Amino acid sequence: MMKMRVKMRHLINRIHGLVIAVLATGLMVTTAAAQSPPDKAFGVFLSSQCVTCHMLSGKSVGSIPPIIGWPEAQFLTVMDSYKKKERTNALMQVVADRLNDEETAALAAYFGSLKPQK
Repeated sequence: MMKMRVKMRHLINRIHGLVIAVLATGLMVTTAAAQSPPDKAFGVFLSSQCVTCHMLSGKSVGSIPPIIGWPEAQFLTVMDSYKKKERTNALMQVVADRLNDEETAALAAYFGSLKPQK
């Protein structure tokens, strides 16, 4: 009976160690992903819908503002305000709501890296 308890305790300790290792690995992967820079190439891929209205030339069309060359922080702030419905443009609210944080950051990195045409 005593041997059985010792074996059981040993097994529980091993399982406990494995659980901690798995959780720590997941935390490291999540932290590394959160710290990695936005993917501009992914932003290029996602940008086709944006440049339908926001011209790639950086010129405004009517009341649609250019987004070329915006600082990333400004882009993220504006998109967040559409997502929270603090800005009142129904189309942009839908677009912002459909984008996750990684997609929005990639778009911000891409548009922020471009220079308006002269």
